[in-house]
Amino acid sequence: MPSLDRHENVFVLDLGDGENRFHPDWIDAVGAALDEVEKAEGPRALVTAATGKFYSNGLDLEWLFANADHYHDYVVSVHELFARLLSLPLVTVAALQGHTFAAGAMFSLAHDFRVMRADRGYWCLPEADIDIPFTPGMSALIQSRLTPQTAHECMTTARRYGGADAATVGIVDRAVPEDAVRSTAIEIAQSLVGKAGDTLGTIKARMYAPALATLRDTASPLG
Repeated sequence: MPSLDRHENVFVLDLGDGENRFHPDWIDAVGAALDEVEKAEGPRALVTAATGKFYSNGLDLEWLFANADHYHDYVVSVHELFARLLSLPLVTVAALQGHTFAAGAMFSLAHDFRVMRADRGYWCLPEADIDIPFTPGMSALIQSRLTPQTAHECMTTARRYGGADAATVGIVDRAVPEDAVRSTAIEIAQSLVGKAGDTLGTIKARMYAPALATLRDTASPLG
């Protein structure tokens, strides 16, 4: 399960050491950690990271197939997690040390910055290959954070991007050696801890207003 630690003014949220899929309990734990970070006072920033082969493999499809009657509420909870992270009133950095797929990749896009391992691991939106269309909220998030050309390629081809290629097309901001992923993310976050506050929250809310409105549509999240 996710765990929260603090390095001076930088909170580090470790998502776990498995596939870090979005089980409802996992979503609740991440939300509780964001509560703690948001309620803290003074300069601060957030890094999310993971331990092991995966950063996150996205939706917990096994749970979802076993609880199909909760599908609507589950999608709403995932969208709300994306929206909250996208509009968080402090700088956020994702440290992608391993595979980052599907909703896990979307979760990374909701951060302000991304650092990815250069030599191994993939960032991928596989929905075109697994026959699961993007929800309107997911589409809005992806298209708000990537250039039109990159979003089109990611969404329609299910291309797997290594760290260097992901940096080239702007999916991630830095591609670094494995042992430097987390430390680089913390360094970026530490340099921006003074930005936390209502002004940054307002800037993000206005910058991403269309995507946030779509993500927060609880009446018809599936379109």
